[in-house]
Amino acid sequence: MNIAILGASSLIAKDLVYRMLHQGNHDLQLFSRDTAALEQWLDTHKFAHKVSSLSYSEFNNGKYDAIINFVGVGDPAKALEMGSSIIEITQQYDTLALNYIEKNPKCKYIFLSSGAVYGGTFKYAVNKNTPATFPVNQLGQTDWYGIAKLYAETRHRSLPHLSIIDIRVFNYISPSLNIDSRFFITDLLRAVKNNETFHTNSVNIVRDFITDEDFHQLIDCTLNQSYINASLDCYTKKPSSKLDILDFCKNKYGLEIVVREVDSIINATGAKINYYSKNKKAAEIGYKPELGSLENIEKTFKNKLNS
Repeated sequence: MNIAILGASSLIAKDLVYRMLHQGNHDLQLFSRDTAALEQWLDTHKFAHKVSSLSYSEFNNGKYDAIINFVGVGDPAKALEMGSSIIEITQQYDTLALNYIEKNPKCKYIFLSSGAVYGGTFKYAVNKNTPATFPVNQLGQTDWYGIAKLYAETRHRSLPHLSIIDIRVFNYISPSLNIDSRFFITDLLRAVKNNETFHTNSVNIVRDFITDEDFHQLIDCTLNQSYINASLDCYTKKPSSKLDILDFCKNKYGLEIVVREVDSIINATGAKINYYSKNKKAAEIGYKPELGSLENIEKTFKNKLNS
């Protein structure tokens, strides 16, 4: 299968490219705004002879069986910097892909969405019946990212004759995770690595960290479908609470933890209590996660701390 990957320089995209190239089942065309940086990454991993880094101006020159769109932003600090421009950027590259599949309807389109599409504070975990909730009369910077994804998904559902799959990532972790990015889990990892005291508040949030292995499995499941127009939530075998994660770090690494009411975690898309999904629709196309969230964290911490 010939696959175009948009936003190929993002962490999650590079993780997928790495696995796909080792698997060797597909021909990949990698598109990004910084082609030089992507070429350097390919060269570092000895992939330069297998695939090329291309600019978006070359996109319409190719013939693709599938398009996977990773364009966006993963780091909360960068999301805040981008502000409302994330809406226009998301639409720009989504339109690029949609224009192609309208002319080539046999081409599958996989769009990387987010759990933020639901909006709200996630007082409870979402499920297949959960509506999207945004404060329409008080929209602010923490809403732009979720609204950008919601708008894209709405466009996709309005095109039922095309094979478009929106994959909603809630929390992602892998050995290539940038330890300097501003997530709860990376702040925690830095504290363990640097033997620092970890400061957090008393709110016991719940998260579900999918890994590069299961994400690759889910992508393969979607590529193997002859036709599907739907949104799929990512999930593992079991989510993990902040207390479970902190207990693991305390028992395994001797992490010192201080609880205070104000912490420095950046909430670019708003505070979320139970940021995970009970919607297991992906199981219908064969997705079956290997491990639970805490097991995925344990594996990643071991990898990062031993590297």
